[in-house]
Amino acid sequence: QVQLAESGGGLVQSGGSLRLSCAASTSSFSLYAMAWFRQAPGEEYNFVAGITPSGEDTYYADSVKGRFTISRDNAKNLVYLQMNSLNAEDTAVYYCAAQFRPMQRGLPLANYEYRYWGQGTRVSVSS
Repeated sequence: QVQLAESGGGLVQSGGSLRLSCAASTSSFSLYAMAWFRQAPGEEYNFVAGITPSGEDTYYADSVKGRFTISRDNAKNLVYLQMNSLNAEDTAVYYCAAQFRPMQRGLPLANYEYRYWGQGTRVSVSS
């Protein structure tokens, strides 16, 4: 069982920045693909960004490319989401997700492909 805990959400003005963190409770963190999803009111979970177990490859939703950066520190069991140039459309609850993927290429992009989820952290962007 893997427990995930997000932090770093809050209220920010349009154009501002936030950095989300996700701490994972597993000794095999380097074997897990990690991703961030978000859910706005009345909407489904949407993929935001993902990173392969080694950190070599990253993937982004078109809506956040060039503004968000995902990274991980396998020594500390942490994954980050740096969010810049935030706008009102980024307002949502952001969830960290993990899926065990040793020796596999690529990255799952659908929420149902991730077994472990955090409780979420709310990001609100005021216009």
